[in-house]
Amino acid sequence: MERPRTATEATRPRGDLIAGAVAGLGGAIAIATMEWFSVTTHYPLAVIPFATSIVLVVGSPEAAPAQPRALIGGHVVSALTGFAVLALTGPHPWAAAAAVGLAILAMYLTRTFHPPAGINPLLIVSNNLPWSFLLAPVLAGALLLAAFAYAWHRWVSRRLWPRPPRS
Repeated sequence: MERPRTATEATRPRGDLIAGAVAGLGGAIAIATMEWFSVTTHYPLAVIPFATSIVLVVGSPEAAPAQPRALIGGHVVSALTGFAVLALTGPHPWAAAAAVGLAILAMYLTRTFHPPAGINPLLIVSNNLPWSFLLAPVLAGALLLAAFAYAWHRWVSRRLWPRPPRS
């Protein structure tokens, strides 16, 4: 015989649906805003995986990789790693793979681990991208996403973001 559900268990699916819908709406608005900015300013923000960063930051804001330090730092650190490898080796497939591995290490060492940023060095090395890619779209996109996430969580989802530091 099945045990009766508690009041908390009975309301959880509805709460999950609402939280998921709010996160989904936030993600859609963030992507639309970045796409609009990309088109109007001619900055290729859509090139980097901001969609996956948005899913993480909006859908799981309490996670360590979703915090501003990881979001912004991870994108910048991984891009810098890609540029360093590109400068040392040139645009080779093996170098792109090595750049991703080194970016993971660099993000761990700098406490900026943000999994979606792992594609930055791959793009940089594979496409022999110029240093200007670091400022736009990498830094500009990460800062815009952080500003959006802050506003979204404070004013719409009513959650604290970034999460408070642990004592």
